[in-house]
Amino acid sequence: MKLYYLPGACPLAAHIALEWIGQPYQIEEVPRDQLKQPAFLAKNPLGSVPVLEDGDLTLTQSSAILEYLAERHPEAGLMPDTIAGRAEVRRWLGICNADIHRSFGNIFAAPSFVSAPETQQELISKTSDKLKAYFGAIDRHMQGRQWLAATRSIADPYLYTVMRWAKLKQVDLSNMKNLQAFFGRMEAEPAVQAALKAQGLS
Repeated sequence: MKLYYLPGACPLAAHIALEWIGQPYQIEEVPRDQLKQPAFLAKNPLGSVPVLEDGDLTLTQSSAILEYLAERHPEAGLMPDTIAGRAEVRRWLGICNADIHRSFGNIFAAPSFVSAPETQQELISKTSDKLKAYFGAIDRHMQGRQWLAATRSIADPYLYTVMRWAKLKQVDLSNMKNLQAFFGRMEAEPAVQAALKAQGLS
């Protein structure tokens, strides 16, 4: 099994899940200037990471990869046994992926959307406010909880990854004590530390 990644980007979530699973795997960094080259486009025509290869399977998109890993290795306990439990994990996974991750695209790629510096700053500012609302809802949900769902799941490393982006882009979450506690717990996880070290982030 091999995971293609950019350091600190969304493949970090799958990388942490692979560490939690504890089975052999490989990682390969893809330089940004290689994402749109024919060799990588043959793996993902959209020219983005993550890409997971497992035997004859080549899979893209973080949510799909995380669900595949959880189902491929049920012994790791990263997806609940019940229908309701799985739906709950998918709900939070969807918020992290479709709402928070997508919104960060406005910040990371602001110059691609608008050319005037003042308009770029307005886009970043309004997106930051939107992100704080998303994170605020999660912070309230996390009151009295260790994990997003009832138990540790594939949604947790995705939340941790986008919280790292918030730090990077000065989206201030410092008043969200439940999220800060969650981030601290994740940082203390040996699997998280291993993934960060392997990607040169620690």
